[in-house]
Amino acid sequence: MTDYLWTTAAMIEVMAGRPTGSLPEGVGGISIDSRAIVAGDAFFAIKGDRVDGHDFANVAFANGAGLLVVSEAKIPALGSINAPMIVVPDVLEAMEKLGRAARDRSRARIIAVTGSVGKTTTKEMLRHVLSSCGAVHYSPASFNNHWGVPLTLGRMPEAATFGIFEIGMNHSDEIRPLVKMVRPHIAIITTIAAAHLGNFNSIEEIAAAKAEIFEGVTDDGHVLINRDNDQYEPLENAATACGIANIHSFGAHVKADFRLVDYQADGDAATFWAVIGGRTVEVSLGAPGRHIAENAVAVLAAAFLAGADLDRVIAAFGDVTAAKGRGQRVRLVAPDGPFTLIDESYNANPASMQAAIALLDGARPGAGGRKIAILGDMLEMGAHSAEVHAALSAPLKQSGVTDVWLAGPEMAHLRDAMGSDKETLYFGTADELTAHVLDNVRNGDVLMVKSSNGTGLGRLVAALTTKFPAAVAA
Repeated sequence: MTDYLWTTAAMIEVMAGRPTGSLPEGVGGISIDSRAIVAGDAFFAIKGDRVDGHDFANVAFANGAGLLVVSEAKIPALGSINAPMIVVPDVLEAMEKLGRAARDRSRARIIAVTGSVGKTTTKEMLRHVLSSCGAVHYSPASFNNHWGVPLTLGRMPEAATFGIFEIGMNHSDEIRPLVKMVRPHIAIITTIAAAHLGNFNSIEEIAAAKAEIFEGVTDDGHVLINRDNDQYEPLENAATACGIANIHSFGAHVKADFRLVDYQADGDAATFWAVIGGRTVEVSLGAPGRHIAENAVAVLAAAFLAGADLDRVIAAFGDVTAAKGRGQRVRLVAPDGPFTLIDESYNANPASMQAAIALLDGARPGAGGRKIAILGDMLEMGAHSAEVHAALSAPLKQSGVTDVWLAGPEMAHLRDAMGSDKETLYFGTADELTAHVLDNVRNGDVLMVKSSNGTGLGRLVAALTTKFPAAVAA
């Protein structure tokens, strides 16, 4: 018998769908992208903000979809498409129903992660280290919103040992419905910081929105809260108000239940020591950054609470590396010699900017090389934008960063705040900054690129890796 992710009969029952055409016995996967269909997948024609999946139903079927899940109202517009279909009132709601059914049938230990900074890094660390202990199902990329979470749930195999879910938000009341689908045994809040501050009146409001994750935790579940964060007590109170009995803290704070004792960076790697379940452990981490080590303590705590083999988990940390756009290090070769690129271009807020500046501060340039912070605007800061951009001058001035190269209208506030303390250059656009970097990088430099994703500085990273060849390891 074929090992299906879902039998067609189960999908019809769960989604209360109407079958049409010659349906297969089951599907091996589910997808919402007609370009990424694997033969035999079910294609869910969800309507997004920009495109409607029904417009690509023919493409999905031509690319091998085993069946289509489509809206009743869209049937006339699909024309004479000759494909097996499950017809439902609303495709996104049908996918949510399938996700809930996947959670109901699962015996996996479910871990959900949210926070202003470090969600994806923490989720990826959990995925990596728990893979040493069993089959892990996890959110790909940043599938953390109203369609990404139910899609990831619906894809969860019944036999998974662990399920790892990232849950994000830009506004209040976004986490609540998602976590009630996921129903985690363990929920982690990495930290609270001024991300999406333009959509909130205060940090306290951001904390309250993140605390919505507690509302979906199972009756016997656990929560992990950052003890070093100023919002720890409000979050602890929110967890208590939700009736959660197993509230744990992590961090360097002396009262943290899972405590970071010490941290030492060593070039492109690091070592840290932590107290986990009353045991002091030494962990070799394949990516530098104290902020990464702090999240690694939360990962260790979650693994411990999930009943994973801690020794296997600790050993697996040595292979953890930073992801593209989230601290990945690349050695490239300029005409006069190699330099290092630290790619932090995926996203930015004040807390992650400070962590990235600290990461650059700890880097080791080559002889004659510079530590260059290449920074673009932090978006969604609203009325606080001028203040939070200018405030980055403090950690920059206190660091060993030698050069500060800036682009974007909001970074003009940082330029003005820097004064003459550092070699500071300002450009109006990301493209102007890119041209300068390509012409002026040199042997021994360490470049750290950090900005919100929408600023275009990701193109700078692509331009560097295109123009300059990768260094060959000795």
